Amino acid sequence: MNNIQRITSFSVDHDKLIPGIYISRVDGDITTFDLRTRTPNGGSFMDTCTAHSVEHMFATYVRNSEIGDRVIYFGPMGCRTGFYLLTRDVEPETVLAIVKETLAKIIAHDGGMFGAERKECGNYLDLNLDDAKRECAAYLDVLNSKKEITFRYE
Repeated sequence: MNNIQRITSFSVDHDKLIPGIYISRVDGDITTFDLRTRTPNGGSFMDTCTAHSVEHMFATYVRNSEIGDRVIYFGPMGCRTGFYLLTRDVEPETVLAIVKETLAKIIAHDGGMFGAERKECGNYLDLNLDDAKRECAAYLDVLNSKKEITFRYE
C-alpha cells in the first residue's frame, strides 16, 4: 500500500468547504468542476432520490446546451453533497453561466422527468421532479448570492 497515491479530492479540507462551484482538477483539456450544493459534514445530505433526479434532469439539459458536445460527465458525489461536471475545453465562466442556465431550466421544467421509464433507467421508481426542482432552486440561490466566484477551494 506504500505506492498508493492520495487522490486530489481527499486533499481538500472538507471542513472548510461551503456550497459553491470549484475547479476540482484539470487533466489536459478536461476540467472537473465540483458543484457543491451542501456543506460537507454539515448534517444535511441529499437523499438518493434527489441526487438521482437532479442527475437525470441536469445531464439531459446540459448535454443539450451550447457546450453539450464538450460535456464528458455529470453525476452525483458519493458523499451526497454535490455533483461533478467534467468538460473539455470550456472556460470556467462559460461553465458557470451554463450551470446557472441549466438550473433555471430544471426549475421551470413543465413536463415529465427525463429518463423516467423502466426501459430508460435501472431504478426508475426512485425519481421525483419536485425534489430535483427544490435542490436546483436552492443551489441556484447559492450561486446567485456569491459576489465573486474564483473557482478555487479556499
